[in-house]
Amino acid sequence: MAKVFVVTSGKGGVGKTTITANLGCTLAKFGEKVCVIDADIGLKNLDVVLGLENRVVYTLLDVVNGRVNAHEALVRHKQLRNLYLLAASQIATKEMISPEDMKAIVKELYPKFDYVLIDSPAGIERGFRNAVASADSVLIVTTPEVPAISDADRVIGLLENFGFAEKSMKVVLNRFKVKMVKAGDMLTREDVQSTLALEIIGVVPDSEDVIIATNKGLPVVLNGSVDVSKVFENIARRLKGEEVSIDEDLFRSSKTGIMALIKKLLGKKRG
Repeated sequence: MAKVFVVTSGKGGVGKTTITANLGCTLAKFGEKVCVIDADIGLKNLDVVLGLENRVVYTLLDVVNGRVNAHEALVRHKQLRNLYLLAASQIATKEMISPEDMKAIVKELYPKFDYVLIDSPAGIERGFRNAVASADSVLIVTTPEVPAISDADRVIGLLENFGFAEKSMKVVLNRFKVKMVKAGDMLTREDVQSTLALEIIGVVPDSEDVIIATNKGLPVVLNGSVDVSKVFENIARRLKGEEVSIDEDLFRSSKTGIMALIKKLLGKKRG
């Protein structure tokens, strides 16, 4: 079973880092020892989403330059003690790190962890090639919008050229709104699956809870949002090889939409 996953997309802003952080936290909650690597050199957000930005001493670039080894550069999560972060450098550029560097780093970390999740930069340039170089499998994050789906399709073609088989690539459909789908204003899960011709391993609802949690530097799965947390638990179980129906995600998305509507109506009454 694969244990090194790269989380990527063709389009920026579809929620890759949020997916990486919450999936890493969920696997750690299940008792797995997890390392998340921020490969978005020059930008870095994974440390912020995890609430660890003030604890970062060494980065990916320090490891590449030989200042420390990969284990010495890891930052342990405050709450989940079996979750570790290897942070990106904000002052580096993608050209300072090569695919061979990433392979060497992951090879060093691999024996000590049950799962390694690599947060890839958007696009198809050097940073993308760095991120995918050492992965067994790929999680392609997209939203149910035509531009995002089109970019995801392009990335899938590139991944196939890099040698990834169809069975090693899965899609995470993010920011799904059941109400808009029912109204015919958003692509359905079936639309996305038929266009990309890959298995959808998770459908994550569009939720205010995710935004609020991210702004607090606390992944939503640690923030008490039951329905969104359940979706990430479903995805984690599927990664572990368990059979969990995708309809369970859609049910949770429906509940999230209903709760958002209730909160909106209550807010109007208070006003």
